[in-house]
Amino acid sequence: MTKKRLKERIIDAALILFEEKGYHGVTVEQIVDRCHTSKGGFYHNFKSKDELLYSIHDIFISYVLDKAKEAYDKYETPISRMYAIIHSFTKVFDMYKPHITVFYQESTYLKSEFQEAINKKRDQYRDIIYQVIKEGQETGDFRNEVLPDIATMGLIGMINWTYKWFKQDGSLTIEEIAHIFTDLILHSLLTEDALKDFQTKTMLLKNQPIHY
Repeated sequence: MTKKRLKERIIDAALILFEEKGYHGVTVEQIVDRCHTSKGGFYHNFKSKDELLYSIHDIFISYVLDKAKEAYDKYETPISRMYAIIHSFTKVFDMYKPHITVFYQESTYLKSEFQEAINKKRDQYRDIIYQVIKEGQETGDFRNEVLPDIATMGLIGMINWTYKWFKQDGSLTIEEIAHIFTDLILHSLLTEDALKDFQTKTMLLKNQPIHY
């Protein structure tokens, strides 16, 4: 097994401590003690505890944003783009569960410059989903009576709440949950003709690639 870099070890230690004690209940000394490094090692990687908190936030937000951009560039139809975006968004709650938990617990403590950077990426992510919905309406794949801004916020809000109830040892895998979300969201967005076509394809079959 490859040994984790010091920066990753510091983040891992901070995640555990922030979850246990809260952001203000943890000192740099406690973080370096837990990951067996020095203050010099800490400050070589992070200018401050505030920057460390920002990095924890940024890891998973950057991931879903990059995956959304990748989906938009890789696939050609609004349906296949939305499918890929929903799946990558849902899976982040398994991949980065500790990061997301700390994010929701401690995000109010982000300094303004860091909060602005995070908000910018969140806005970019929201804009991609909004654009996909708008383009789906223009192609006739998505229903025009669904307001794109409301649908965008509803989609994000529904999947975001996964962090509250998802358990990695639960009865459903994150892949199965992603399929359920895809089924719910696409059935609410698709026109009747697009839905009939969609149901003949393998997109909703588990463990199948996207063919749209």
